[in-house]
Amino acid sequence: MSRRRGGCQLNAVRLIVGAIVAISSLVVYLTSQQENPVTGETQHVGMSVEQEITLGLEAAPKMAQRFGGMERNDEAQAMVDRLGQEIVRESVAGDSPYEFEFSLLDDGETVNAFALPGGPVFITDALYEELDTEAELAGVLAHEVAHVVGRHSAEQIAKAKLTEGLTGAAVIATYDPDNPSSRQVAQMAALVGQLINMKFSREHELEADTLGVCFLSAAGYDPRALLEVMEVLAEAREGRAPPEFFSTHPNPENRMESIQEAIRNVDQCP
Repeated sequence: MSRRRGGCQLNAVRLIVGAIVAISSLVVYLTSQQENPVTGETQHVGMSVEQEITLGLEAAPKMAQRFGGMERNDEAQAMVDRLGQEIVRESVAGDSPYEFEFSLLDDGETVNAFALPGGPVFITDALYEELDTEAELAGVLAHEVAHVVGRHSAEQIAKAKLTEGLTGAAVIATYDPDNPSSRQVAQMAALVGQLINMKFSREHELEADTLGVCFLSAAGYDPRALLEVMEVLAEAREGRAPPEFFSTHPNPENRMESIQEAIRNVDQCP
């Protein structure tokens, strides 16, 4: 067998294997559809509700330690828990299968709040101290509750599995150890996959803002408090934020436009 013929056969095998990997990834993604009972949205999710809850419970202690552990100010912690539970109780978030727990973390440097799959919600002391009103704090917590109810982590995992499968298929199909330029193709495929997932995360942030407006309004708070939270975040990011295209979070200024639109359409909330 000539070297050229052998090379052609090897390329054909790579293309076939790459196609199989790509098709398998698409089939898994397309068959992972579930309807979100709270939002009514049909989603592609990478894990069950039970798996989300288990993952959140397992990850919560480690994430808390990463941000300084629990805040020792019992009064502040009690306020965070009270407002968070009020948001859940008075909104459709209370109809979800998740058991929410709200924690204030002893990190005075990192302005941040985040939610884990299944219900654990955290806010750092640095962000807590920047907020002026209960409505602003409720706005932050409502946004994080929206991430949980929206099953954004499960969606992100499904999307990541799909893009990893497709980029892996591209690498298999195009990589040639005797051709250095094929490495660049592989690198570009991986970069495209990363950027797709970044865009997906930004869409989640905007959806959480919209749901946050709904949850705030249902709990009796002025949803415009979320606009004030965006001003706090904008100040915190001033001079340090990367270009939005390469960030998993939209610029606060762009989020304010989305929030204002959600406020105008609050009567359409679930």
